[in-house]
Amino acid sequence: MALSRVCWARAALWGSAVTRGPHVTRRLQLIRPGLAWGAPGSSKMHLSPKADMKSLISYVVTKTKAINGKYHEFLSRRFPRVYLLYTIFMKGLQMLWADAKKARRIRTSMWKHNIKFHQLSYREMEHLRQFRRDITKFLFLGIISVPPFANYLVFVLMYLFPRQLLVQHFWTPEQKIDFLDVYHGLRKESHPEILRYLERIVPLISDAGLRKHMTELCTKMKHGTHPTIHEILALRKCFSNPPLGMDQLQAFQMRALSRAMLLTPYLPPVLLRYRLRTHTTVIHQLDKALAKLGIGQLTAQEVKSACYLRGLNSNHIAEERCRTWLGEWLHISCSLKEAELSLLLHNLVLLSTNYAGSRL
Repeated sequence: MALSRVCWARAALWGSAVTRGPHVTRRLQLIRPGLAWGAPGSSKMHLSPKADMKSLISYVVTKTKAINGKYHEFLSRRFPRVYLLYTIFMKGLQMLWADAKKARRIRTSMWKHNIKFHQLSYREMEHLRQFRRDITKFLFLGIISVPPFANYLVFVLMYLFPRQLLVQHFWTPEQKIDFLDVYHGLRKESHPEILRYLERIVPLISDAGLRKHMTELCTKMKHGTHPTIHEILALRKCFSNPPLGMDQLQAFQMRALSRAMLLTPYLPPVLLRYRLRTHTTVIHQLDKALAKLGIGQLTAQEVKSACYLRGLNSNHIAEERCRTWLGEWLHISCSLKEAELSLLLHNLVLLSTNYAGSRL
């Protein structure tokens, strides 16, 4: 009798739990699978969202690398020339992006520590100068590819005119030598015009001693003789006063000097003078930083690039001769004051035209 009462009470209690609402049933249903499969904290059944996302990203990256590898293998086997251009282009983008990040770090450091451009180290100054020129050329390429479907035309133009449209990051080693030779040939065409202007300007020099020095220098240059440091520095007063001072240069002379610096000559005289002054000042600041660092600290490629920037075609000259020439340039540059920078500008022609091995 007592047993039946207990059973009846349990049945009533179970029935009341069911009839009061569905939440108890749901709770039991949620608990039962946990009893069957293990503890709720088991890592096998309850992965965190971060772990799921990491595994998904890892899977996508692995698959992308596999597909990319097969694509590279297909291109290299079926279209080797296209694959070469594709590889050079991708590496060029990576190098340009690395240069952009480095330039940003330098700019950020300048802003944080209130440092001016001329207070940077030589390599930082040179990196910013070169990156500024590269990105200007690259941005022009990006602008002309903005219109719809113009990017397809841009790729064709890049293939047909790599020297005019692409920066050095996207040139092959052979193209780099050939293109730099072409650029040097373009600036060398202006050398005779600049020297003829110096000859015509001799009667306008007021000092008799300076007239004599200028005449002798022009005669030596015409006969293929490389001038000495003393012969060039003896004329520094000519280039700080009329008629050869930076503010007194004639328009046609500034156009010739612009071509010698690989700058566009098709600008009004005011802009030509401003650009020549700006670029010459930057080179002068680079020279001071390089003299502080020491030529011996430069790598072979850095020496070649420094000489080419200052007017010497260093592609076909031995490294030691490039270092000797760069030492002569620095001796002249570091001896000049800001008012005498016109001589440094003309030194692009005076010091490079007849240097042994440079007449190519």
